[in-house]
Amino acid sequence: MIKGGVKLGLILLLVGLASCHLQQVENEGRAIFRYNEAAGILTLDPIYAKDLPHIWACNQLYNSLVALDDSMNIVPMIAKRWEISDDGLTYTFFLRNDVRFHQDTCFYKPRYLNAYDVVYSFNRLVDKHLNSPGAWIFAQVRHDDDGYAFRVLDDTTFQVELSQPFPPFLGILSMTYASVVPHEAVEYYGDDFRRHPVGTGPFAFQYWKEAVKLVFRKNPNYFEWDGDRRLPYLDAVSISFLIDKQVAFLEFVKGKFDFMSGIDARYKDELLTRDGKLRKKYEESVYLVTEPYLNTEYFSFFIDSADKLGPDRAKALRQAVSYCIDREKMLRYLRNGIGIAATGGMIPVGLSGHSDSIGYAFDMRKAQQLVVEHALEGQTLRLSTTAEYADIGKFVQSQVASIGINCNMEVMPPATLRSMRANGSLSFFRSSWVADYPDAENYLSLFTTANFAPDGPNYSHYSNTAFDCLYAKAMTTADANERCRCYQSMDSLMMQDAPVLVLFYDEVLRFVNRRVIGLGSNPTNMLNLKRVRIG
Repeated sequence: MIKGGVKLGLILLLVGLASCHLQQVENEGRAIFRYNEAAGILTLDPIYAKDLPHIWACNQLYNSLVALDDSMNIVPMIAKRWEISDDGLTYTFFLRNDVRFHQDTCFYKPRYLNAYDVVYSFNRLVDKHLNSPGAWIFAQVRHDDDGYAFRVLDDTTFQVELSQPFPPFLGILSMTYASVVPHEAVEYYGDDFRRHPVGTGPFAFQYWKEAVKLVFRKNPNYFEWDGDRRLPYLDAVSISFLIDKQVAFLEFVKGKFDFMSGIDARYKDELLTRDGKLRKKYEESVYLVTEPYLNTEYFSFFIDSADKLGPDRAKALRQAVSYCIDREKMLRYLRNGIGIAATGGMIPVGLSGHSDSIGYAFDMRKAQQLVVEHALEGQTLRLSTTAEYADIGKFVQSQVASIGINCNMEVMPPATLRSMRANGSLSFFRSSWVADYPDAENYLSLFTTANFAPDGPNYSHYSNTAFDCLYAKAMTTADANERCRCYQSMDSLMMQDAPVLVLFYDEVLRFVNRRVIGLGSNPTNMLNLKRVRIG
């Protein structure tokens, strides 16, 4: 057994060597990809990777059974193939036998991944003592007092059984939460596993000075190949943690960072024209990648059965508000053309089931007609939003006023808004939803009666029996095309009732240094670096 003092000294020695190694790599002119993470990173344990900064970092270190390609298709990863039973309850995965964990002092010899590691990792995710925010991904897995139905059939065969059919389950297994880790590393590092990760990914942990720099090195034993070349191409990944986004932007312009995602209001006009094009002064050093992002931005109405307007007038009010918003104008002047005007429903562009024809295009005549027919002039809305979205709130406020409806806006901290919307204290409030997995169910389940807040994410308290029946049908339909038709019918039905004011579907926006080759994009805004080169 290694005693505490000796173990700590060994770790400190490794950290020092790692820092020296990066400097040596830099001096040799090797291929290093550099980016800044203003939000910071607190852990490299995948069961806590609940937001993009942590997901991006963990995606370099770990693999799951399956993955998503850039077109949102589910592709093999640790599992080379799988079978799903006819009743949709049993999933059997056949694993690769050439997947090695990163070389690490917690192992005595090279360690290959097996089915027991999958069971260990999944049981760790649902361990109530670890309080992972990702435990919900196995809500559909059958379990009892003896545990969850995760089974090892042999070293390379893993099986999981659901309590009821759930077609999106395979896509859920692509999430970072479902990454596979070795029990030796978790036991060896204990609480320090969060900052000394061991996985199977294209890069391995090298060095981390918290709030300063995080470095991953190339995994020389990674199992994926590009033709006759073992991936990844990069020698290292270096992540900085400059909190001030404007300072980070200036460093990016100087070429100190290779990539920048999204854009801050303070420099959006410096980089982009009004219609969202890269300004000519940057074209020689930077290229811009844009793509629809599986993120729907909207404002929710709370459906109150005791509303003094009554159900018909309240519905007409919501419809009038949806018609009177000029979304194209909003995107052009407030977001430099970034985003797609939401004339469809909740399902965003880029996801199967989306339809442009079921929502509300800008139509002032229809909006005013609804106001007159239902005597809505002079009614007052109370819009609750956060400081980051106050400009959009003001725009909506002015548009609503143009049809004779008052709209008072209050700006509150995000935590306060989340708390108040969960307990039904807000009548009209800012919302958004980024896909957890590539299935429209992820959006439509937000509006089922069974998901009423505070126990579920249905903060609007929208309830429609026909909608619930279609949802149940979709979850028992194995045919993807039929399920898509159910999704479209659900989205259309909900939009007729207008429990939400859908504003826009977001876009992935990536600014990339021209020396970088092969950094594409995808609708989940995942950062995949295994095929990236430095030219």
